Amino acid sequence: MDLLEEFECSPEGGSLKSGLFDVLLRSFDETEEKEDEEEEDEEAEDVYFHEEPGPLPDLDWLLELSDESDVDVQGDGAGDLAPEADNSRQRSFAETARMFKLRRNLDQLDSFHRQKEHDVQKTREKLKICRHNIGSCLEQKDQLEWEIEQEKANDNSVAVFRLSTQHKLLCQNLQNEKELEGQIHAELRQHEMELNEMEVELGNVSVLRQEVEEEEQLFQVLKAQKAVTRLEQEKKVSQNRQRSMKLFMDEQAAKLKGEEIECQRKTEEFCANRKIAAKYLRQSNKRLHQQVAEKEQQNREFIERRIQAAESLKSNIAANQESLRVQQKRAKKKVLKKEQDERHLKASLEAQGFNGFKHMYLKRQLEETNRKQQEFEESQKSKRLEIVAKILQEEQLAKSRSKAPPPNLSAHDKFSSLRQGREVLLSYLEPKVPSAPTSPTSRQCSTIPRSSSTSSDGENFKMEMEEMDEIAHKRTDCSTPSDFLAEPEFSGLWEQECKKPVLTSAKSEVKEGESGTDSGMLTATGKRMHEKELKRPPFSSKPEVVLFKDFEVEKRYKKRIVLTNISYTINFCKFIRISAALKDFISVNFQPPGSLSTGMSCEILVIFHPLINEDLEGEIYFESTFGPFSVPVRCTIKKCSPEVDCQSIDFGSHVVGESVSRTITLTNNGALASFFSVGTSMHLSPARRHVQMPSQEFANADPENENITYSSHRSSYSLSLEEVHAKRQSFSTESDINTHLSFDMGACVSLTFVDYCDITLGNVRGGEIGPFQSVKLEMLFKPTVPGETIMDFYIRFSDANTKPIPIHVSGVAVSNPVWVVHPSIDLKICTFDRLYQYTIVVQSRENRAFKLTFDVCPEMRKHLQIIPIRGFIQALSTFNAQLKFIPRQSLPKDAQKYFDSDTGVLEVPMTVQVAGQVLPAKYTIHAIVTSSDLQFDQIQVDFGHCSIYHFVRTTVRLTNMSILPQDFGFVAVPEYIEVQPYDGFGTLLPQETLELDLIFRPKKPIEYNFQLRCKSGIDRDFVLPCRGVGFHPPLVLSHSLIQFRPTPVGDKSTATIYLTNYQDKEAATRLFKVISAVEAPRLFCFSLPKDSDISISPSVGRLLPGERCLVQVMFRPVLREKTITEEALRLHRIAKATSEKEPEVSRVTEHEMKRDIAVEHSRGRRTPGFAKRREISSPSSKSAERVGLNPGSELYRKARDLLLRSFSRSYKEYIVCCFVSDGDPPEANVQPTWSAINTLHLKLECLAVQPPLLVTSGNGKNVLDFRQVYVGSRVVERLTIQNISEEPVELTSSLLDIYGPFSLLNAMRGLNPGEKHTLVVAFSPNLEKKYSEILQVRAPKMVLEIILRGEGALPFVSSSHARDLPNVVYALEKDVVSQHFKLTNRSAETVEYRVMLASHSLNSPQHGFDRVALLLDGHRDTQIHPAVGTQNYSGLSVFGVQPLEGSLAPGKKQDIAVTFQPDHSSLCYTDRLTIELLNKCKVCEIDLKGAVPSHNMYLCGVDPLSVPIDSLLPDFTPLHPQLTEAEETPCIPLLVTLVASCKAGVIRPAVRELQVGCISSPHADKKSGEFHWDDLAAVHQQGFHLEPAKGVVEAGSSCSVTITWTPQSAYRPFEVVQVCVPLTVKSDEITIYKVTLMAFVSSAAD
Repeated sequence: MDLLEEFECSPEGGSLKSGLFDVLLRSFDETEEKEDEEEEDEEAEDVYFHEEPGPLPDLDWLLELSDESDVDVQGDGAGDLAPEADNSRQRSFAETARMFKLRRNLDQLDSFHRQKEHDVQKTREKLKICRHNIGSCLEQKDQLEWEIEQEKANDNSVAVFRLSTQHKLLCQNLQNEKELEGQIHAELRQHEMELNEMEVELGNVSVLRQEVEEEEQLFQVLKAQKAVTRLEQEKKVSQNRQRSMKLFMDEQAAKLKGEEIECQRKTEEFCANRKIAAKYLRQSNKRLHQQVAEKEQQNREFIERRIQAAESLKSNIAANQESLRVQQKRAKKKVLKKEQDERHLKASLEAQGFNGFKHMYLKRQLEETNRKQQEFEESQKSKRLEIVAKILQEEQLAKSRSKAPPPNLSAHDKFSSLRQGREVLLSYLEPKVPSAPTSPTSRQCSTIPRSSSTSSDGENFKMEMEEMDEIAHKRTDCSTPSDFLAEPEFSGLWEQECKKPVLTSAKSEVKEGESGTDSGMLTATGKRMHEKELKRPPFSSKPEVVLFKDFEVEKRYKKRIVLTNISYTINFCKFIRISAALKDFISVNFQPPGSLSTGMSCEILVIFHPLINEDLEGEIYFESTFGPFSVPVRCTIKKCSPEVDCQSIDFGSHVVGESVSRTITLTNNGALASFFSVGTSMHLSPARRHVQMPSQEFANADPENENITYSSHRSSYSLSLEEVHAKRQSFSTESDINTHLSFDMGACVSLTFVDYCDITLGNVRGGEIGPFQSVKLEMLFKPTVPGETIMDFYIRFSDANTKPIPIHVSGVAVSNPVWVVHPSIDLKICTFDRLYQYTIVVQSRENRAFKLTFDVCPEMRKHLQIIPIRGFIQALSTFNAQLKFIPRQSLPKDAQKYFDSDTGVLEVPMTVQVAGQVLPAKYTIHAIVTSSDLQFDQIQVDFGHCSIYHFVRTTVRLTNMSILPQDFGFVAVPEYIEVQPYDGFGTLLPQETLELDLIFRPKKPIEYNFQLRCKSGIDRDFVLPCRGVGFHPPLVLSHSLIQFRPTPVGDKSTATIYLTNYQDKEAATRLFKVISAVEAPRLFCFSLPKDSDISISPSVGRLLPGERCLVQVMFRPVLREKTITEEALRLHRIAKATSEKEPEVSRVTEHEMKRDIAVEHSRGRRTPGFAKRREISSPSSKSAERVGLNPGSELYRKARDLLLRSFSRSYKEYIVCCFVSDGDPPEANVQPTWSAINTLHLKLECLAVQPPLLVTSGNGKNVLDFRQVYVGSRVVERLTIQNISEEPVELTSSLLDIYGPFSLLNAMRGLNPGEKHTLVVAFSPNLEKKYSEILQVRAPKMVLEIILRGEGALPFVSSSHARDLPNVVYALEKDVVSQHFKLTNRSAETVEYRVMLASHSLNSPQHGFDRVALLLDGHRDTQIHPAVGTQNYSGLSVFGVQPLEGSLAPGKKQDIAVTFQPDHSSLCYTDRLTIELLNKCKVCEIDLKGAVPSHNMYLCGVDPLSVPIDSLLPDFTPLHPQLTEAEETPCIPLLVTLVASCKAGVIRPAVRELQVGCISSPHADKKSGEFHWDDLAAVHQQGFHLEPAKGVVEAGSSCSVTITWTPQSAYRPFEVVQVCVPLTVKSDEITIYKVTLMAFVSSAAD
């Protein structure tokens, strides 16, 4: 039809060929004219086009063909087409394009012809159906009429009425069908006429079709020639390339040959150098062996010397022990003699009436003091030597440092300070030991009163003891200052430090003296020293010191003070103030008495209100005539003042086994109660020091398990009582063989006692002691070990201000005369039911014989025997007895008291009764008794049913119940049994359990019963019964072992096996009675291991007898989620530790340096820094939490990539069970029975290796998800893969579906190690659905599967043009009218749109085939309008739109502005606005209409009387027009058709609306208009009614005129009523419209 319309529109229709070409190529001519205009006017180009017009989209490949043709002609003149290079024969691009344009139009014409034929056939079918319906209706009508006649004859009115109604409806349907038949018949005639016209046109263009076919043949020939030429050129290029490749290969071969020669030369040089190096290496090895031999000889000589030294030391120790025994005996005799002399002296003194106990105590104190003095002098000498050595060392150090003196101290000052310090030291090195202590002691001893009263003696003794303690304290206080010996290591510093306390003390004394002189108050010591120098105060106080003792907080205390005037004149007293420390707690009530004579007094009331629990001191200041004076005030809190009646207890000598007790009294002389505890520790725990604890906790304290720690912070010259006791203990008879270590300055000595001690406390070990109460404490001495025992106890108190009271306790234990030489008999490790012997040796050191009796406890008499059980040991000799030990199996039951069944340790205390000895001689038998059994964890091994084609492996645990290693071995093993490992032989360590694999391989389908014998190394047999059954399986696997190839992670390997239903009838009948018929179908089911990488298909199924099934087993190794998560957490912890490590290390290092420096200055010795660093333990790393750890996080991707890159190999074995049923179930809904004996086993050996390819984009996922893409659009995504192997790989890919939406845009290539390749994949959906496809990237060792997914979606964009744009836009010339409508994006994604006008499109020319169709069919269908109508004379489009393109976000709106700008008057302005998306989907298509009348008034809504296009011919104007008066105002004819509807005999009036409007324009002279109808009476007679008859229209508005036609009563059917009425419109001009109203009635009208 397009071609036909172009023929009819051609101005030169006489010539068919020329007219056809003119029509077809008109668009190309217009395009060329536009190109010329664009070159002349650039502004027009900017307005109308964004880019230069190019060829049609479907002719792009013609450009390439023409370009290739040009290249061939220019590049190869000698080709086959060279002779055709002239202008006459050469085809241009325009001719080729013209040919294809003609072919397309001819194809369209053929398509139109086929469409018309289809329409004719379809219409004929409709007509046939309609006629058939009419025939059926007529038959039904006849039938109804016959039935009506019958019912009327029967006089059935109801039936007649019903049938009449049906007849009426049927007649109405028949009428409708006849009308429809007429319409279809008219339509058929129309289609047939169009078909005939189309056939005529096809005949007209037959010549043109023949020409086009000839041109196409010529084009194909030309194309084939060009292909031949291109092929020859490619052959030449290929030959050149092969020639170049051959030259390159020759060069490479020459180069490789040269490299081989060079490599051979280097190899020969290397061999020669290696021989020379081997020669020198042998010489070096020879020298090295000589050196090693010499070192070994020296080591042997050194070891021999060490052995000789050890032997000589051993002999010396033995000799020293003998001499030590002699010395101990002498010392004991001396001690006994001394004790005997003391007893005689004490008895003689008591006989004379003196206190013997007191005299002996004073004597011991005097001896102890002399001993201390000697020790003090010895230590003084040793310290003097050390100090002199240090001084000499410091002098040498000072001389070495004299060359570089410090900047702030001159050399003279430094040496002067050193000389001063040396003089001070030398002055202290020779102290005068006070000799006065002996005189007071002797004086005290000589002045002992001779009183027989016990109470007076006790009191005097107590007072004398206190005086002795004071003398001892004074003696210890007269030593050198402690600050002097605490010297630092560096010279020049400690001298200044030791001088500071002296100066400070001197200054303090001077200040005290000055303050005392100023205030008039002197202490008691000051009064005695300066009694004659200072004056006495004018008033005396009674009491002299105001004392508030043992006060309690929040209580008030009052005291009166009497002040007496002791001066020689009249005086007065005035209260001034109270000391600052007391002003918050003490108030003074004092009334000045006035003048007081000598001897007169006054009273002062002092009120004390304590608020804090602390000691307070201060003064009350008064003023008198002679000056100020003060009264001292002292306030003391409640305190605890404990003391004991005796601090030293000596139990004397006692035999081992006896028990002696002593009692001491603890008295509290203070007003504060306190908890106390007796122990061996000087310090009280913080809990006991600050919290008052009940007496039970103090009573439960165990002093025997505590440690004593002495810390010396004073000088070595000040010896306390604890140090004296420690020294005496260190020099006891039992420890004289050890070297004595002196107590250095600042050193700490720790003395740790054994858990069990002979000296213990009684029942009272702690409790509460109240104010002024006493408590009795008991000391017990139970010697168990011979020798002297010394223990220091301390009574500690919960009061922090009370010092512990030391108590020294000592005693001597004497051993038994008969003893066992080896008190501990160790029989080592013994086994049950075996004999072990030992010799018991008893030693006697007495000069007489003793009777011995060996006791054996009743529990051990079955297992232990001593021969002989009785005997006599001679004087100073030994006695031997034989011990026989046979542990029985009943030992754990018989000797539960001595034998530990869990550990097997036997410890039996034994005694030897000695006649005449208090304690028996004790010894202990130690042994570890163990079993020699080898134990199986199973009593019997049942292998069950095993197929004769397979084997059954059972694990048995063999345990060595002994604590000794044992050898074992399985002997006489049957041929169908295999014991592994090591064929059943080996050695079991103590308590070791070994897993043994018993492999049962039945050879025949029979039952097996046998025993396995295990023999141990001591020839003991252990039997293990076994049983099993061999059978033939119902189903057979073709392979029971599958070994997969090394499969990279992410790849898969597939293996194929067969499962066959095959059974042996005899074996099944003989062994398995429960199994049904042999020829039965079987169900099978594979059970996969949990969390495995294995899949089996099919996993379940059914096999008929003799049927075989193919089974595919797939192995796909992947990384577990748990493994990746753990690696991610490890990376997170490493990163966190790295960030925190540097500041932590720097802080610790700085702290260590400061602490090292502080220790060096304070303690005088250097501590290595590395030793302290060892003590610093690194903080334990806390478990990291999964913060934001998901498969899409960056940390997760790094962990996965790291695991894949570091993945080496992973080997796993799986055993897959295939369960087989006993047959089909008996019923449909009943589960089949499954027998365990029919189960098949499939072993899989899976080896996973590192993948050569790794996906590095998209968080490492092999899924490329395009998500939602609009239909027709195209989205491109990229996926990057990397070669992480050490070898280059060549990549290939699988083919995607050619009809699918996915396409791979780039080719594969080879990848070297570490290189990456990006895959570019496009997705262009055609339908609204989801797509999925798999792309395989193949490497030599891996196939990487990439899942492509996407979803096609349709965009939903709506437009508001239906309500926002008018149907027709009215304007005047050169007016600009704009209208707006909105686009709304209601879809979920952003869409891009484009707005196009038909007038701007090259495919829709302004004079196209739409106008031809309008001219041809305008008389039949008045609704046809051209897409592009009248345009402006300037060539510009009358309609404009903004914006032309853009994008809409989801839910957003966009305003589209349409502009109407005409340049001349016309009522046929039309254009078509199309909005489409980038996927070619149209949102809407709007027909834009505009009208420009000659004046500002217009009328619309009437029927068109002409075609909606302007004529191409100019208006005809006669040269000499002659107008009459009647023609001065010509009338414009208009037609208004009204059609009334008729439904069911009811006629509905017809209504039409006309619009009379006034255009608002700046170019109009008059802004408003008016209209009126004339001659309305004639109109009303025909049934027409017009409303309103007249009216006024404002500018920019319109007025609706309603025309209603109601048929008159005289109206006849199918009659057309016609009447003419004039309409006058007045504005700037007067226009008269001759409106013809035509009306008729139609049943087809709405």
